[in-house]
Amino acid sequence: MSVEEQNVKKGGISVDTEHIFPIIKKWLYSEKDIFLREIISNASDAITKLKRLQSISVWDSEESDYRITVKLDSSLGTLTVEDNGIGMTEEELTKYICNIALSGAVDFIKQYENESEGNKNGIIGHFGLGFYSAFMVSDRVDVITKSYTDSPAVFWSCNESGEYETAPSDRADRGTSVIMHISDSEKEFLSASKIRAMLSKYCSFMPVDIYFIDESEENKEPELVNDKNPLWQRAASDCTDEDYREFYQKVFLDYKEPLFHIHINADYPLNFKGILYFPKLANEYETIEGQVKLYYNQVYVADNIKEVIPEYLLMLKGVLDCPELPLNVSRSYLQTNTYVSKVSAHIVKKVCDKLTSLCNNDRERFAKIWDDISPFIEYACMKDKKFYDRTKNALLLKLTDGSSVTYSEYLENAKEKHENKVYYATDTALQSQYISMFEAQGIRVAIFDKPIDTQFASMLEQYMEGVKFLRVDADLADALKDDGEISENEALKNIFTEIAGENVTVKFDRFKDGNIPAILNVSEDSRRMEEMMRFYSMSGEASFPTQSTLILNTASPLISKLEDAAVTEPEKAKEIASYIYKVSLLSQKKFTADEMQSFMKDSFEILMKL
Repeated sequence: MSVEEQNVKKGGISVDTEHIFPIIKKWLYSEKDIFLREIISNASDAITKLKRLQSISVWDSEESDYRITVKLDSSLGTLTVEDNGIGMTEEELTKYICNIALSGAVDFIKQYENESEGNKNGIIGHFGLGFYSAFMVSDRVDVITKSYTDSPAVFWSCNESGEYETAPSDRADRGTSVIMHISDSEKEFLSASKIRAMLSKYCSFMPVDIYFIDESEENKEPELVNDKNPLWQRAASDCTDEDYREFYQKVFLDYKEPLFHIHINADYPLNFKGILYFPKLANEYETIEGQVKLYYNQVYVADNIKEVIPEYLLMLKGVLDCPELPLNVSRSYLQTNTYVSKVSAHIVKKVCDKLTSLCNNDRERFAKIWDDISPFIEYACMKDKKFYDRTKNALLLKLTDGSSVTYSEYLENAKEKHENKVYYATDTALQSQYISMFEAQGIRVAIFDKPIDTQFASMLEQYMEGVKFLRVDADLADALKDDGEISENEALKNIFTEIAGENVTVKFDRFKDGNIPAILNVSEDSRRMEEMMRFYSMSGEASFPTQSTLILNTASPLISKLEDAAVTEPEKAKEIASYIYKVSLLSQKKFTADEMQSFMKDSFEILMKL
């Protein structure tokens, strides 16, 4: 044996109660009110254990009236949680209560359950720390308990320093009472409204009936505070649309009817349930953050845990009950692992499946809600290629005629006149002239009236080979052109070039519609670059001039007259040309105050010459 081996000393780490209790009191949970959830969870476990023993005939009884009662006595400064569950013998109380981090739930699972199946039987506790959360708000905690085995009842009392005493008790009924003597600094927890709010937040759907009694009220009738059979525990086939609406309104206090819901009942290997809703926003400026409540065996844990709900789906509202999630000690945060990512992926798949189902099986209803959901669906597609791949056949285009089609339906219809080109308008009023030109030739025009639509179109061009998205004022489609001869008048071209400026190219073409003398087009690529530069500019203005094309329609009688006037009456031709250019410009953008003043001046001068 070496000298080093001879000098090795071994030992076990000890915990000094005097030092660990202050840490528990201050730091065990992120929010103090979680203590009530933990104490009630322990009571629920006590009942769950007894029901399990009853089911396997270890305890022979017909008992069925299981309950948890929360009693507030502000005059005595106490808050009591009482159950009629399995109870404890003096030996069990000493073992599990007097030893920090020794979990009675874990021992029970090992003895009576397959350990891997423990969560499926509703056992909540695991860490052996939940009971000590009571000391976060109490300067003394009493426990009175009697085991189902009919062993003598026992009384246990512990102060905030960790010093305890035990004694026999005269309790006759099976179960456990935890009596918390609320400390002077935490008197807010002696308020009935505060306790009701905490019960509503953490215990609304716990699996055992929970009653609340305020001893200060004249009518001390216990009030039921939870629904032990929440909607997500039922089969979707057993739930009506009215059930889903009522549950949504009850949980989220939102009386606007949700657009649709998704009922999730994932079995092996994921094992989680839930209901997700797509809420209806009152207007486009309303906050888009949703609220997905995470439960663990029907015990509330947290809202909007990003590891479970992808960031691009956070507009959803709903509940998820995941009894196998790897929570930390405080049951407030997740430990990252592959199970969490699989749950998240399954949620995304269910959302995609729902959208596809609505599109395929209930198109009329889907089209009605598309305007509300499209920004979020498009954003999800942009953030996650898999989301796009799953929903691409359910993405709709809203058209100017009021109908809606999928992208594939639009492109199929476009093969004859404008193959692989999708024409769209961003402002149906401003671009009405262009829209009417397209519709007159049987070309359907999509409406992209939300800021994300054009960004989404850019993404689609990457995924849809050969497809190009063009605003109606970006391209003179071949279907709009006449086959007649095109003649260019150089004098007229020079007049328009002088009026429009160096950033505008003047050209001639022949339209099928002779009533329109000219149109102003801005190329799609140029416009998108302008929009991108405006987006990244501090001033909100583009940092480079847009290249435009002014197309003069040789089929227009007005342009024909102007060609003659360009030679015989150049000043008059220039005046009319200026007016035509401004009318064309008006179809491209809203005038500034100066531009509008100039346009009105020209209009009045032309009218005066009639």
